[in-house]
Amino acid sequence: MTPQRVLMVFTIMNRGGAETMVMNYYRHMDRSRLQFDFLVHRETPGIYEEEIRRLGGRIYRLPPITLRGLAAYQEKIAAFFDGHPEYRMVHGHCSELGYWVYREAAARNIPFIAAHAHSSPVGIDKNSLFRFVLKHLMRPCLTHRFTCNELCGRWLFGRRGARDAIVVRNAIDAGRFTYSPEVRERVRKEMGWEGRLVVGHIGNFSWPKNHEFLLRVFRALLAVRPDALLALVGSGGEGEGRIRQEAERPEWDGSIRLLGGRDDVAALVQGMDVFVFPSRFEGFGIAMLEAQAAGLPVVATDWNSNSEVVEHLETGLVYPAPGIPSLVDAVRWCVENPGDVRRMALNCVAKAHDYAPGPWIAKIVEELG
Repeated sequence: MTPQRVLMVFTIMNRGGAETMVMNYYRHMDRSRLQFDFLVHRETPGIYEEEIRRLGGRIYRLPPITLRGLAAYQEKIAAFFDGHPEYRMVHGHCSELGYWVYREAAARNIPFIAAHAHSSPVGIDKNSLFRFVLKHLMRPCLTHRFTCNELCGRWLFGRRGARDAIVVRNAIDAGRFTYSPEVRERVRKEMGWEGRLVVGHIGNFSWPKNHEFLLRVFRALLAVRPDALLALVGSGGEGEGRIRQEAERPEWDGSIRLLGGRDDVAALVQGMDVFVFPSRFEGFGIAMLEAQAAGLPVVATDWNSNSEVVEHLETGLVYPAPGIPSLVDAVRWCVENPGDVRRMALNCVAKAHDYAPGPWIAKIVEELG
C-alpha cells in the first residue's frame, strides 16, 4: 500500500509544543496509510529531523520569512510546488505566516489545505497589524481548519471560521514519562542537582514564555531558598541570547542552568522538584502535560488554556489565587506542603493518561483520509 503523504509546514522541527504534539501523533499512527513530510523554514536541523527520517518522513527547506526576502521566498514556494505536484494535502502549523504557502496551494487547486491554530496571542505589539492582515488574507485559502481549543480557533480563524474548526486535542505518550525513583536519582546525580531545590521550565525563549519575569521570580526565591536552582530546557526564540547573557552573570553563582534543546526530557522532568509555566499566553502547553505525566505538579499563570491543564490544588497551582498571590508563593507552597504535593502527583499521572494519542489519531485519519 502506498501511503497518502501530507505536507506539514513548520518553522523548525525543534521541541516546541506544536512540533511535539505532531510527533506524538506521527509515532503512533499507521504510517503505511498516512505519512508526514515536513516543509521547514530554517537551514539549521531541528531536533526531531533524524527521527522523522527514521519514520519515513522527508524534510524540505525554505528560507525564513522576512520582509526584505519576501519576493524571493514566494518564488521558492512556487518552485517547490512545481517540483512536487504529488502533494494534495497541506497542513500548516505556522499560524498566519503560512499564508504564502496556503495561497500557492490554493492557486494550484490542492484539495486539502489546512491551518492549525496552536496559540492565541494577547495585547498589541509591532507585529499586531501584520498578523491581523495575514490572518484575513489566509482564511479564504483554507479548505480545513484545525485547533487545539476554541480560544485559539477564534484567534486564528475568527468567530465564524472557528465554528467549523476541528478540535484536535494535544496528546502525549504518558508512558514515556512514568516516574521512576532510579531515574530521578540518576538524573540528579548526572546533572549536579543533588541537594538542590530544582525549579524546572521547558520552552523556547520567545516573548510569550516570559523568561524575564521568571528570572525576577527566581531571584526572590533565592532570598528564601538559597539552595534553589533554575533549570531551563529549550532553545530558540528572540530572547535566548539575552537570557543566556543574564544567566552567566557572576551574581547568580551558577544557580541558573540553560540546558538547550534536549531529547531526554522524559528523564529530566523526573529530576525536578517543581515545574513552572509563567507564560503570558499559550495555546495548549504540552510541556505541562509531560511534567504531569511524570508526577510533577505544575505552577502556571491563570491563563485560559493553562487552567484547562492545571486544576488548582488538584494537579498543580494556578496563580494568582486566594492565599497564593505570586509565583514565589506558589513554589514555596509546593515545598512546604509535601503531603499535598504527593496527592497532586497521583492526580497528575491519572490526568496525563487522558491525553493519550490513540483516540485523536483516529479523528485525524478520518479528516485527512
